[in-house]
Amino acid sequence: MDRHCKVTRKTNETNITITLNLNGTGQGSISTGIGFFDHLLEAFKKHSSIDLALDAKGDLHIDGHHTVEDIGIVLGQAFNKALGDRAQITRFGHAYCPLDEALVRAVVDISGRPFFNFECDMSFTKVGEFDGELFEEFLRAFAMNAKVTLHLTLLSGKNQHHVLEAMTKAFARALRMAFSYDEKQTGIPSTKGAL
Repeated sequence: MDRHCKVTRKTNETNITITLNLNGTGQGSISTGIGFFDHLLEAFKKHSSIDLALDAKGDLHIDGHHTVEDIGIVLGQAFNKALGDRAQITRFGHAYCPLDEALVRAVVDISGRPFFNFECDMSFTKVGEFDGELFEEFLRAFAMNAKVTLHLTLLSGKNQHHVLEAMTKAFARALRMAFSYDEKQTGIPSTKGAL
C-alpha cells in the first residue's frame, strides 16, 4: 500500500514543505535553520524509518517558536494524511530508549483521538541554538495534527542533550511500531470499525 504525501504550510511566520513516506527506510534531508533541532529530526527519521524531506524557513530572527511548532503541525498533518484508511496497522506502539543516564518511555495509539501527555520534571534551556522548552510544543502540535495519543515520560536523566535525543528516539520507535502493518489484522484495528 502506498503511504506517502506532501504537505506545505505558508504563513507570515513560516514556510514549510514536508514530503514523507511511511514505507521508507529513514532517508531524506532536514533543513530547519536550527542545528540541534535538525539533529533531533535526523534521529526521528532514522529510528522511525520514515523517509522524510523537510524544508522550513521561519522567523528565526524573533526566536524558534513559530518554526518548531509549525513543523510539528505540518509533520502531524502529513503523517495523518499518509496513513490513509489505517487498515492493517498495528495501532499501538511503545518504546523505552536510553542514552547514557537518560531513560525515556514513549507510548503511542493511532486512535483518531488527539491527546498528548508529557511527564518531565526537567527544565530545559538552550542546547546549541535550540530552546529545549520548544520540544514539548513540537510534540503537542504533532499529536494534535496527526490525531494520535502520545504519552512521553522521562524516567531518568540530567543532561539536556541526552534527554531530548532519548525522547526523540523513543517517540520515533513507538510511532514506527504503531504504524507498522499487522499481518493478523484484516481491517481497521478498532471494534468501532473506524479510527
